[in-house]
Amino acid sequence: MKISFLFCAAVLGIVLGEESKYTTKYDNVDLEEIIKSDRLMKNYVNCLLEKGKCTPDGAELKRVLPDALHTECSKCSETQKKGSRKIMRHLIDNKPDWWKQLEEKYDKEGSYKKTYREELKKDGINL
Repeated sequence: MKISFLFCAAVLGIVLGEESKYTTKYDNVDLEEIIKSDRLMKNYVNCLLEKGKCTPDGAELKRVLPDALHTECSKCSETQKKGSRKIMRHLIDNKPDWWKQLEEKYDKEGSYKKTYREELKKDGINL
């Protein structure tokens, strides 16, 4: 009886541990390729804005983005954190209209902008 309880507890711990982080399945997506292509970048933006179809990785991003913003990306891998900063910097510097649309959808009150402003400033990203 004790053995089966311990086994169940161990399995539950593994499952819960995996759920506490976002999938890393798409961490190898080539962000440089996306950044270099307005067409690809616009497809992701349209996915997030619900104006177009989503690729599987775009759909996953759209699904977790509200939670990631709310939890300060606590479930993100380091690759995901670095990638998000890279994409943010690109959009802010090169596609401000797209960035503004995303802000209007995901941060209507400006609360996330206030929360992240100082942290992102350290990375050279000015909101």
